[in-house]
Amino acid sequence: MVSSDSTGDSAVRTASQFATTHWSVVLEAADSASPNVHEALEALCRTYWYPLYAFVRLKGYSPEDAKDLTQAFFERVLQKHALQSAAAEKGRFRSFLLTALQYFLCDQYDRSTAAKRGGGVPVFSLDIPEAEALLSQAAASHQSPESIYDRAWAEAVVQNSMEQLQARYATEARADLFRELRPYLSRPAGEQGYSATAQQLGLSPNAVAASVRRLRQEYRAIVRAEVANTVATPAEIDDEMRYLVNLLTS
Repeated sequence: MVSSDSTGDSAVRTASQFATTHWSVVLEAADSASPNVHEALEALCRTYWYPLYAFVRLKGYSPEDAKDLTQAFFERVLQKHALQSAAAEKGRFRSFLLTALQYFLCDQYDRSTAAKRGGGVPVFSLDIPEAEALLSQAAASHQSPESIYDRAWAEAVVQNSMEQLQARYATEARADLFRELRPYLSRPAGEQGYSATAQQLGLSPNAVAASVRRLRQEYRAIVRAEVANTVATPAEIDDEMRYLVNLLTS
């Protein structure tokens, strides 16, 4: 489970640090010739493409058409002129994307253009089999496409954060430690405490408890930074964190 509360100095972003996050870069550079804006926006799209694909599928499109439409949408949104409305609306990246996608799907010309097979070079690869597996689970909830989109966004934030944390531990030659401690990110130690894990790692239970605390702090900090990448101002981070936690626990 992800807590919406920040913990420790690592979870706090100063104004200068926030200015380098992806969505703030996009918004600030929308009217300029900044070379970083395209890379920042593409990084966001690459991370959060599945919620958009899921939304398109739930609007009744086949997997192949949804794939083409999602790719065509990215081609549109990555064009410079598409950023003007983003700069005007500010707000959260997920809201901007969904609003832009809804307009896009209503545009008959874009829809017919996207449906042409082989009509362009994909912006980046989409893992459709994995997306379809996730979508089959989400569709069983019988929620609205908008609700499933938001839930998929929250899950993408958590998944991306977990991958970053795992990579960090692997880089620091602590992959084994991460593998043993990862279950404690979503559950307490239980009646037996950390004894079994301590024996597995060759550490004391107190040392394992301290490592779990650090792991949870690092994880919360990464999730918070990931959320910060998708909002326009630091003031929005806490609200978005609370919304993310609510989506994942409701």
